Amino acid sequence: MFPPQSDVFKKLIAHCKEYGFVFPSSEIYDGLGAVYDYGQNGVELKNNLKKYWWDSMVLLNENVVGIDAAIFMHPTTWKASGHVDAFNDPLIDNRDSKKRYRADVLIEDLLAKYDEKNQKEIDKAAKRFGDKFDAEMFRQTNPRVLENQAKRDEIHTRFVKALHDNDLAELKAIIEDNEIVCPISGTRNWTDVRQFNLMFSTEMGSTAEGATQVFLRPETAQGIFVNFLNVQKTGRMKIPFGIAQIGKAFRNEIVARQFIFRMREFEQMEMQFFVRPGEELKWYEYWKEVRLRWHQALGLGDHKYRFHDHEKLAHYANAATDIEFEMPFGFKEVEGIHSRTDFDLTSHERYSGKSLKYFDPELNQSYVPYVVETSIGLDRTFLSILAGTYAEEDLGNGDSRVVLKLPPALAPVKVAILPLVKKDDLPEKAQEIMDMLKFDYKCFYDEKDSIGKRYRRQDAIGTPFCVTIDHQTLTDNTVTIRHRDSMEQERVAIEALSEIIGKSTSIKELLKKI
Repeated sequence: MFPPQSDVFKKLIAHCKEYGFVFPSSEIYDGLGAVYDYGQNGVELKNNLKKYWWDSMVLLNENVVGIDAAIFMHPTTWKASGHVDAFNDPLIDNRDSKKRYRADVLIEDLLAKYDEKNQKEIDKAAKRFGDKFDAEMFRQTNPRVLENQAKRDEIHTRFVKALHDNDLAELKAIIEDNEIVCPISGTRNWTDVRQFNLMFSTEMGSTAEGATQVFLRPETAQGIFVNFLNVQKTGRMKIPFGIAQIGKAFRNEIVARQFIFRMREFEQMEMQFFVRPGEELKWYEYWKEVRLRWHQALGLGDHKYRFHDHEKLAHYANAATDIEFEMPFGFKEVEGIHSRTDFDLTSHERYSGKSLKYFDPELNQSYVPYVVETSIGLDRTFLSILAGTYAEEDLGNGDSRVVLKLPPALAPVKVAILPLVKKDDLPEKAQEIMDMLKFDYKCFYDEKDSIGKRYRRQDAIGTPFCVTIDHQTLTDNTVTIRHRDSMEQERVAIEALSEIIGKSTSIKELLKKI
């Protein structure tokens, strides 16, 4: 179990800055809201995570290829995709604090509080009754739990209907009826709820009079859709096939919060899978299971993941679910799997006047393919991995450590090279080993402070192996290799290091688990 959730999250944010994972952007100018920079260890972890995703798509699937589309696109693209007219968040202001909130998030937080109340009741009863406790029976019979659940269900029913009907007045009524207060002012002095478009716009052109309004893309998917035929024809692709892409996207999030979970500039890893009409739900179920296995292969605990089906489907979808991970602030979406029907290609056909149909030689007919999308937030997944591997361990005798138990294949540094002392030719021998390993593994050389302090620094950034060079090394070419998670040490020959490190840190070992 975590300590108090807010404490864990604060510690994690501080840890990210202290150890070079994530920095506030433009910090010397007091930062820029909801924009972050990845530090020297963060960028390595992020790149390893990208490789794990990319290889899982384009190496393991013969019918998936990749592209890298431009961030700027013709402005009509966003009219065709629906983003100009429908890419909105329902916002509400508190007149006293002058703070702006997403109305749906305020209500979701209220629902979560009812869930937490019930869980506390169940946890208390479990402690009281011990092994004989039946949680499900308690949930169905305890008066306080039933009362809380009834209130939650009533709010939830109203909330879902309001979202479906796009009823902004009803969203405000739910907030008022349940006396939801502003977290800053503590008051209920709310404005009406209104819609706010999330796209950033800028101008492209040499003069103000001749400039064209363009948008920073709010998602990477449209670059795939407009290149559908380019890829299909040049790659001689047969349906079903997929197109994968990793890239930056931009959303003017008014309620950006929770560190890198919700940012204005973020990175997506998306794959659009083109299928025959009528087969989309079969492939939707297939990719749901494959994508869940990808996450579970990281070893953070299968119980930390769950599917959450969408209560309100996007205008283009006929099925949608999220893979949620248990963050320190609750279960949150890290990936979406959507059956997008033929909306995107059909809409781009209509707006562009160009045919985007595929001729299916097996059926001897042309059609607009349906699409199943897998869309993963790279930054959110990065955060989930840090949250799932951060640990504070009491080692006894007043000693403790903070360790990131990262999957070795994703660790920013694979091996630390540590001469025991800065003399007696040990640094020179250590440098030889560094030069031998650095072509295959990200290595870190450290000769400052005691060996114990150096171990702690490497634990804190998640380095799976530390290799210590001592005086015995000079006589028999053996070193001490320390394993991060167990802290066990063993004496091995220098020539055995590459095999030991490689077996544990290879991306291939992760891919085999999918």
